[in-house]
Amino acid sequence: MSAMAILQDVIVAFNVFVLFYFVVLNSIYLLLFLISLVEVLKFVRRTFFSDYRQLMQSDMTWPISVLIPVHDEEESVLETVRSMLTVNYGEFEIVVINDGSKDASLRRLIDAYELRRVDRPYKREIPTGIVRGVYASLVHPNLTVIDKEKGGKADALNVGINVARYPLFCSIDGDSVIEDNALLRVVKPFMERPTETVAAGGIVRIVNGCEVKDGRVTRITLSDRVLPILQVVEYLRAFLTGRVGWSNLRSLLIISGAFGLYKKREVVEIGGYAHDTDTEDLELVVRLHAHMRRKKVKYRVVFVPDPVCWTEAPETFRVLARQRNRWHRGLLQTLWLHKRMLFNPRYGTVGLIAFPYFVLFELLGPFIETFGCVAVIGSYVLGILDVQFFVMFLAVAVLYGMFLSIAAIRLEEISFRRYPAWIDLMKLLAYSVLENFGYRQILSAMKVKAFWDAIRRRRAWGRMQHRGFRERAPETEAVSPTMKKAPALRSSMHE
Repeated sequence: MSAMAILQDVIVAFNVFVLFYFVVLNSIYLLLFLISLVEVLKFVRRTFFSDYRQLMQSDMTWPISVLIPVHDEEESVLETVRSMLTVNYGEFEIVVINDGSKDASLRRLIDAYELRRVDRPYKREIPTGIVRGVYASLVHPNLTVIDKEKGGKADALNVGINVARYPLFCSIDGDSVIEDNALLRVVKPFMERPTETVAAGGIVRIVNGCEVKDGRVTRITLSDRVLPILQVVEYLRAFLTGRVGWSNLRSLLIISGAFGLYKKREVVEIGGYAHDTDTEDLELVVRLHAHMRRKKVKYRVVFVPDPVCWTEAPETFRVLARQRNRWHRGLLQTLWLHKRMLFNPRYGTVGLIAFPYFVLFELLGPFIETFGCVAVIGSYVLGILDVQFFVMFLAVAVLYGMFLSIAAIRLEEISFRRYPAWIDLMKLLAYSVLENFGYRQILSAMKVKAFWDAIRRRRAWGRMQHRGFRERAPETEAVSPTMKKAPALRSSMHE
């Protein structure tokens, strides 16, 4: 057999492997979607008549410390804090941690909320960087601002945990706003199973294109830019299918840093957020799983599909590349730090199902997707593969992916209907098709580069430019029926 024939056999074998990979990957996605479909519909039926007013007014509802780490967020931090001050919840406090911002973030907070420097003692349970000052608001007794030297998001959150007075803390990004009842919805798992639930995450949606006034999303529309709409489709698929499914399998490894609720005691026991990864939220959840498994106690890390946090997404590929590079580096770092969990029955479904999936498909998958697509297309052009195989590849890799994205959008439409305008729904359906022709391949290439950067120990965060939130005058606002604000339900802490 000639060397050329051997080479062709190797290429064909690799193409068959790529086809098999996409069959397995998309079949896993389909299984997660079917699980999510059942769970989301159950959730919608169960919560349709939920009385959040009763939950908020109950003395049994756990108080929450809301932690908002801020670094150069002058364009959006005031809206984020304003959205938290008007949230429907009983007893809660807001702790903003200014992590060495070089812009006017701290000054805007001081001016807007009449902050004054105070001497407030707190227990330093987790080692942190230097705190330069503590500020209290003269108009909002439940608002505290911490000014510290730059140490990164993990260090800022650890300072917030030290200062936090309540048994639950909620981490929220400085460029995010949440809906009125978001805290009430995400705290329910802690109320239903208080001894078992250690962490809960909520869905994160993209605010680009929406209108925000007084810390609330008053009109939901898609952005007029291509990239944010593609990310809307991606987020819906990741949250409504992926995370709901993994939560049901008791194997949820990711709670978004933009919106997550944790039991403070358990987080303090494991030393708070780690500094040696680029995705401190992912690493914290994985470490919580490992910690609870070693304690041999029954626990839950859950995802609640309804509490909505709105966050700003990148609008240029340059910024998107920085974000995804950091996310993938953090995934590699976290999986390596906790590699003992891989295929380890001691860690249950997390070690036997979730970890292998994340290693094989999330961490290493981008290599197969990037080089596999090039190999299949190149082999077809060179005549190594026949038309039948190429069509089969397109059906499995592209059409299967389209179906899953469209299914996620349909699930959103029949359950939560956050995009009431039919034109937005049509756009989402169109972009769920278009994303398969370039966008997903670009994301895979970004992850391949991130893997290489992680091997070279490059840990640059990259600056995320923010445009801030859009506002519209009250007389021109159109409020979605699903976003009408509930009657103001404030605790005495606000009065």
